Amino acid sequence: MRNHPVNIVGAGQCGTLLAFLLARNGFVVNLYERQVDPRVDDTQAGRSINLALAARGINALQHAGIYSAVEPLLVPMRGRLLHHLDGASEFLRYGQHSDEQIYSVTRIGLNKALLDAAGAQDNVTMRFRQEAIGYDAQGRSVLMHDLDDDSQYEIDTRPLISAEGARSVVRRSVDGGNIFAGVVTPLQHGYKELTVPPGPGGKFQLDPNALHIWPRGGFMLIALPNPGGDFTLTLFLPNESDVSFDMLVDKKSVEDFFGQYFADVAALIPNLASDFISRPLGSLATVRCRHWHHHGQVLLIGDAAHAIVPFHGQGMNLAFEDCVYLDHVIRNHGSNWGDVFSLFEAGQLGNANAIADMALDNYVEMRDTVRDPKFALRNALAFELERSVPEHFIPRYSMVMFHADIPYQVARQRGEVQQALLEKFTRGASKLVDIDIDAAAAAALDQLPPIDTVRFDRRS
Repeated sequence: MRNHPVNIVGAGQCGTLLAFLLARNGFVVNLYERQVDPRVDDTQAGRSINLALAARGINALQHAGIYSAVEPLLVPMRGRLLHHLDGASEFLRYGQHSDEQIYSVTRIGLNKALLDAAGAQDNVTMRFRQEAIGYDAQGRSVLMHDLDDDSQYEIDTRPLISAEGARSVVRRSVDGGNIFAGVVTPLQHGYKELTVPPGPGGKFQLDPNALHIWPRGGFMLIALPNPGGDFTLTLFLPNESDVSFDMLVDKKSVEDFFGQYFADVAALIPNLASDFISRPLGSLATVRCRHWHHHGQVLLIGDAAHAIVPFHGQGMNLAFEDCVYLDHVIRNHGSNWGDVFSLFEAGQLGNANAIADMALDNYVEMRDTVRDPKFALRNALAFELERSVPEHFIPRYSMVMFHADIPYQVARQRGEVQQALLEKFTRGASKLVDIDIDAAAAAALDQLPPIDTVRFDRRS
């Protein structure tokens, strides 16, 4: 065993997976969590926006050797099923290969599986209802509050890892200074969640193999399947505008709104208006930090370091990639925490900023751009180029979702070049046969270096 324990604050998906990986490397790990153990009481589980597990998250779970425990919780989604305002629907595949799909998984189900895995390690101690109060950089400690007996105590920060999520107390206690220099940028759109229950016999009332989107321009409704036959629906809407949460204040306004914009799915939601009004309004924000660590004392990881909006389904996948990369750095450079934290930040901060930008881009795409007929044509051309010159062209969405060895920064940079090519060669075309595929492929070969030159296996 490594002699000095590692303290982790936050036992969500990120903190729990990291505890498992560190324990496997021989570290003694103390894991602290503000909430109760969800395996004992899941009534405080909080928000339920389903998670989308993609290649980076799967890669991390396979790297940890615990994917088999999670796999039964997953519902595959092969593409987007668009529900247009006129009642027409349109299915758009995420990728063209049979294994290119993402998976819906409930937050609580995944967290329980990860807690079971970490708790099975003899060198992991988990303490629940333990709340971080603040980080004392000079005293090299974090003040904790035991919610069971109302006592306070300190834990050492050599090292301490904050995996508390976007509202990290450790980060916020020194925000605005030069330690982390965190900036929280709220999205002026919130969200509310609803449920489509199973139909007769427990059957799904919508296609279970798709992520459903009702794109309406400045706002949208999405639905993700659950293993029990129900769907988790999430409405994303401006907080204040002509069409906003601010106007949905009573039963009539809610029913009129859903009747106008989402009539097909509204019929599947029992007690729609009362359920909607009773649900809390969630907020969304992007967190960016100039630094993720303070010497060898404290490291921010996951949402505590880089919370992103959920529209690319990559928040958890990015956090899991963090865990794998930190594991990679430790195994290759030892446990000099100052060096480890510096190398981790240098290798991952740019990737976090890149996917934060792409997640914001994807919100516009999901609620608006998908309604443009040229969107489907550009997708078709992207698939054709991937077939023609696969060593040079992979659609940006596929690079992000299905290729764990392509860094987010690379996906963003290549994606900008590819988007320009797609727009150029679809200009003036209405069908794929109108496009000079050979010329488009030649342009891709000329402007994009081979994919193999940018791949990086963070597990090695």
